[in-house]
Amino acid sequence: MDLNRATTFVRVVETGGFTRAAESLGLPPSSVSRAVAKLEGDLGVVLLERTTRKVSLTDAGRAYFERAREALAGLEEATDLALDAAREAHGVVRVAVPPEFGSRLGSLLVTFAAQHPRVRVEVTFTARGAELVGDLVDLAMVVGKLPDSSLVTRRLGESTNRMYASPGYIDARGKPRSIAELARHDAILWRAVAGEERWELRGPHGVERVDVRGRVVGDHTQFQVDAALAGSGIALLPAWLGDHAVAEGKLVAILPRYSTTTPLHLLTHGGRHLPRRVALLREFLADTMSRTCGKHG
Repeated sequence: MDLNRATTFVRVVETGGFTRAAESLGLPPSSVSRAVAKLEGDLGVVLLERTTRKVSLTDAGRAYFERAREALAGLEEATDLALDAAREAHGVVRVAVPPEFGSRLGSLLVTFAAQHPRVRVEVTFTARGAELVGDLVDLAMVVGKLPDSSLVTRRLGESTNRMYASPGYIDARGKPRSIAELARHDAILWRAVAGEERWELRGPHGVERVDVRGRVVGDHTQFQVDAALAGSGIALLPAWLGDHAVAEGKLVAILPRYSTTTPLHLLTHGGRHLPRRVALLREFLADTMSRTCGKHG
């Protein structure tokens, strides 16, 4: 079987005629017509009904077209994979990352860039990366619950969150000594309903729950940090961010033996072929982020 003839036939069907197929293939229309005729001769069936105005598929032609197009796409993918593996990774990889990971990701990408100098990484900072995978980005790092989708998921670990407040807030309102006392304080909330949110915290006595209230609500980690620094209330922050602010004297740890955890995932599209540059960055981030961010307590 001559694959060039099969390719030409598929192109005729896709473009809707011999002339357009010839233009897309850079061949004379007569060559395209001969290739399809020879394919029909090889198969011993008529694939196309030809009129002066158009061509249309026969039943045999439709069955052959569907399988041939799929087979040729698979062959093209196999060729791309082989070439990808044989040459140095190159091109652009687009990544969506929660804003709070920006400082850490920057230093990691320096290492990746040194290992793969022909790959360019473009980073978009957003907490909604899962919605962008496929159309706008190749990879997305997502914290928290994942939406139901066909995306391929790699779990990186868990992010530990603890409670923090500014020294000024503690001076004005006092420091809570128990989980129950949190109900009498102002909390900086994530996605509150009527100004209220339930926190589930694990500590020395297992999981304890408390309904907290506040007037400041925002679903962006840096907003939460800034609000805590400004004295708006007690915030539940990633421990690696909060502890850094504590070391600088900007925040105070609240009930540090209590914490929550949220899963950290890396998402890619569910297609069969993942470009080598994307696969390399995915494996690099899966290794480095799980060790440096995802398991930080």
